[in-house]
Amino acid sequence: MPLIVVAGVTGNLGERIARALIKRGATVRGLVRKDTPAVKRAHLESLGLELADVDYTNVNTVTGACTGAQCVVSSLAGLRSVILEAQTVLLDGAVKAGVPRFIPSDYSTDFTKLQAGSNRNLDLRREFHAVLATRPIAATSIFNGAFADMLTGQAPFVLFKRKRVLCWGSADQRMSFTSVDDTAEFTAGAALDDKAPRFLQISGDRLSARELASVMTSSTGQPFKLFRPGPVSLLGLLIKFTRAMMPTTDELYPPWQGMQYMHNMFEGHALPERLDNDRYGARTWTTARDVLAAHHTT
Repeated sequence: MPLIVVAGVTGNLGERIARALIKRGATVRGLVRKDTPAVKRAHLESLGLELADVDYTNVNTVTGACTGAQCVVSSLAGLRSVILEAQTVLLDGAVKAGVPRFIPSDYSTDFTKLQAGSNRNLDLRREFHAVLATRPIAATSIFNGAFADMLTGQAPFVLFKRKRVLCWGSADQRMSFTSVDDTAEFTAGAALDDKAPRFLQISGDRLSARELASVMTSSTGQPFKLFRPGPVSLLGLLIKFTRAMMPTTDELYPPWQGMQYMHNMFEGHALPERLDNDRYGARTWTTARDVLAAHHTT
């Protein structure tokens, strides 16, 4: 069985990637920090993972943990100290261990098509790509749009109490959404694919604000209408104002960060022209309707 190393396995996406790999018959070695609680360790081991303690400031500990792996999958989440610094140590450990392939922690809209400076968190991933390009290892980035799970309230696309769907700019601009589970399943397939290309695009659903309002209306039996504050350019100005008024923060998702991601999506520049959904076999993808219907009935 191939050995796949997963970094960030204590997180939501990382654990799901590990589960999907085990289901596909892979041996999974999860990288954990020494201060990972015993309860979390026991849970991961009960899933069938082999755990390895690493220090993301010490490339030698990472090298030992990556030895023998066919691919290293990163699902690390954080800001510069994680996405750029710790992930670079992970990358160098993989290279030093002779691992042939690396999947960086992207799992986002295709930021290669976005203007630098339009999204802080995605800019950090862009910086890491520049580092990745200098290392002798094959890499595959997975772009999934936004996580569909966020439609239930984490991202204010749907204003449930007001029975409105937020719309900046065109009501017919389509946006890409993919569930965390679908992203994890696809990532597992990519980790086991020796011929995976540099970039893969997936989408569980693509729909506009107008279509999202229709989904909410049919799912709930109550009329949902569009709430249209203004053009995308106005959202851009609000982002600048909000960021200027807030103190510098190390939060991963301050209010203006979520606004930046919505701006990127309503602009439409990163919407993929083609999808790789069927690369690892035909499957039923979770739609926005599926996510919202499940949320409405809970």
